[in-house]
Amino acid sequence: MSSIDDGIDEGLNEGLSAKEKQRYHRQLIMSEIGEAGQLMLKGGKVLVVGTGGLGSPVLYYLTAAGIGTIGFTDYDSVDLSNLQRQVLHRTPDLGKPKAVSAFEKLSALNPEIRLVPAGERVDRENAGHLISGYDVVVDCTDNFPARYILNEACIKSGKPFVHGGILGFFGQAMTIVPGKGPCFQCVFREPPPPEAMPHPPGVLGAVAGTIGTIQAAEVIKLLTGRGRLLTGRLLMYDALEVSFREVEVKPDSDCQVCGKN
Repeated sequence: MSSIDDGIDEGLNEGLSAKEKQRYHRQLIMSEIGEAGQLMLKGGKVLVVGTGGLGSPVLYYLTAAGIGTIGFTDYDSVDLSNLQRQVLHRTPDLGKPKAVSAFEKLSALNPEIRLVPAGERVDRENAGHLISGYDVVVDCTDNFPARYILNEACIKSGKPFVHGGILGFFGQAMTIVPGKGPCFQCVFREPPPPEAMPHPPGVLGAVAGTIGTIQAAEVIKLLTGRGRLLTGRLLMYDALEVSFREVEVKPDSDCQVCGKN
């Protein structure tokens, strides 16, 4: 797999073209973004880990918003059971690598940006390499080990990390900014025991859409410097009650990742 025409790289640090001004018109007329903010998005580099339930809405909205470079990695292939919630993929994509399927949809949506697909599984050996060169990392994984690995790699490299998680009718989101609040492990010191998690876990597809959309908005705010981030705040969503609850979370001085020692 290769990214979209490398010639696009030359235009990422230039002004907006007439076509881009038309494409992003509804963002450009917002005082919080404007042309200056759109240029920040154009110059931004974001890595999305996972192209499934959360990754689908995150990637769609970041691509549509005009993030200049979007990397994404997923080692899995499209399965029929994915299609209930992973809206980036289609029935004809069954058996296709998810990174390939995602690249096809996103390049069709916005050929003005650079897409960097990869088919790697995140582990301690490659995490640092995967996130290098990106401004923001988005957690769209479906397992706790990958989240802890990404959190640690982002803290070590000083990169913001936008977490999202879903289970059943419930979801949560939090943005980790190194040095400006708690990290993922401050809040979740240890992963839940395997027997505490259903396998496979049930998930309402619409919940993935809600949390993924929140994650995408956090990325846009990070890149443009606008608004208040979910830093030090764990946002929890209950689709059954249609309610949001916010919990203040603080750094843990004894945290093994970002603590004093």
